[in-house]
Amino acid sequence: MGFTLKPKEEKFFEYLVESAKLLKDCADVLCNAMDSEEGVEEYLKEIDKLEQRVDEVTDRVISKLNKSFITPFDREDIYAIAQKLDDVADYIQGIIQRMHLYNTGPASEGTRELASVIVKATKQIEKAFDQLATLKKHRLKLQARCGRIVALEAEGDRLYREEVGKLFRECKDPIEIIKWKEILTSLEETLDICEDIANLLKGIVLKYA
Repeated sequence: MGFTLKPKEEKFFEYLVESAKLLKDCADVLCNAMDSEEGVEEYLKEIDKLEQRVDEVTDRVISKLNKSFITPFDREDIYAIAQKLDDVADYIQGIIQRMHLYNTGPASEGTRELASVIVKATKQIEKAFDQLATLKKHRLKLQARCGRIVALEAEGDRLYREEVGKLFRECKDPIEIIKWKEILTSLEETLDICEDIANLLKGIVLKYA
């Protein structure tokens, strides 16, 4: 089964591409916050603005779904993807908020490495959505990008386990353990949602490419 884009359908792709690009920006802010030695207040302001923009794009997608008789692929898929993109932004915002509220200080090398995996995953998501409107032409590339996202999630799982183990072995302050365990869990869950997006895209490829 294939599909032909009509002008009124192209907005869906524009919105999803915009949201994916904003996710990459969110991940970059996260890495900068992790590297900061002077607090994260500046990055909290940045992430709040970016998350709000993602919310606005998500609202436009839902509004468009409610008004459109024809959609480029299943409404449920479009809705699920838009919500998952929004969830990634929410999780990243939540991580930086916790760093600010908990006054955590600079992150460990392993935690920063886990954040960098999120940057890599969001970069692949951004590129995948750039190819979504030309699905039939870029089917193999899109599948490959989804595979990379899944592999990055597995790498994130490994880093998460290593860093949590290190935290409990080496940190003597139970409060610090609680702080960073929660942040590490949120980082790992962010990558889980990235994998969910990849799986949704793989399903769309199977249906329409």
